[in-house]
Amino acid sequence: MLRRALLAVAASEQIRGFVTATPATRAVVDRFVAGESIGDAVRVARSLREDGLLVTLDYLGEDTTDAAQAAAVGTQYTQLLGKLAAEGLTEDGAVEVSVKPTALGLLLGSAGAADGITARGERTAAEHVERIVVAAQDAGTTVTIDAEDHRTTDAALRLANSLRPRFGSVGTVVQAGLRRTEADVRELAAPGVRVRLCKGAYAEPVSEAFTARHDVDKSYARCLRILFQGPGYPMVATHDPRLIAITRSLGLRRSPDSFEYQMLYGVRADEQRRLAQTGARVRVYVPYGGDWYGYLVRRLAERPANLLFFLRSLGSSS
Repeated sequence: MLRRALLAVAASEQIRGFVTATPATRAVVDRFVAGESIGDAVRVARSLREDGLLVTLDYLGEDTTDAAQAAAVGTQYTQLLGKLAAEGLTEDGAVEVSVKPTALGLLLGSAGAADGITARGERTAAEHVERIVVAAQDAGTTVTIDAEDHRTTDAALRLANSLRPRFGSVGTVVQAGLRRTEADVRELAAPGVRVRLCKGAYAEPVSEAFTARHDVDKSYARCLRILFQGPGYPMVATHDPRLIAITRSLGLRRSPDSFEYQMLYGVRADEQRRLAQTGARVRVYVPYGGDWYGYLVRRLAERPANLLFFLRSLGSSS
């Protein structure tokens, strides 16, 4: 109930205004977000690489309905990739990028569309994502296409599938919380396909998603086994000790470089380093940019410890 309430808060402009104007919020933002500029993103990526961790960078923003803004987001990514390459951080995909299709125009012209997606929006997002993928290839790294709410799932999968024949390293994200994901994973468990499996962080209708935590966990474990039994490259995005233990067990049957763990910047940093010290590949998902509100609320909704940290920060400023 608390999680669903917090996710509903993410859509409230009034609450957004209050939270973003509260000075104490900065302490929470700084924990989960690298900063607002490309320089901030590169600085954090370099620090994580020095600790033996891999990185994926996400320029925050979503639900763009302005063509110029979508183009600007695409340019931000190409400039970021150029800077990362110049700093020597992209070799062998050590630092890659994650992109949200709605930040790149997927929702353009969506007013009145049944599922929120139009041909114009899908075409615009595809053009910008391809531009980013080409820049990533030139930089020697990869791109992962993020999952968003269930209305965008088919479009995001089509986008990745259309690019993969030409750019085999393009990654896909699926959410175990969605009822459809087990079937999607079976199709994606193909040679060389990079699949990030996460639980999901969006408020979804019961018809589309599991609502009980244990049902989400069971779905995650089923999808995890399918991925590890297949010839693809699983990217296991979780902080859950039980799911990490299952991954470790499944990984005994594979080479250490055939899969990776993924965790969020600011969450269980000690565990990230511990896993990396065992020889595992561990990638940290690092967001940056000024449009951090929606991302922050989803992080608060995921773990009670995050919410308590936020409330303590607010209390210390009063």
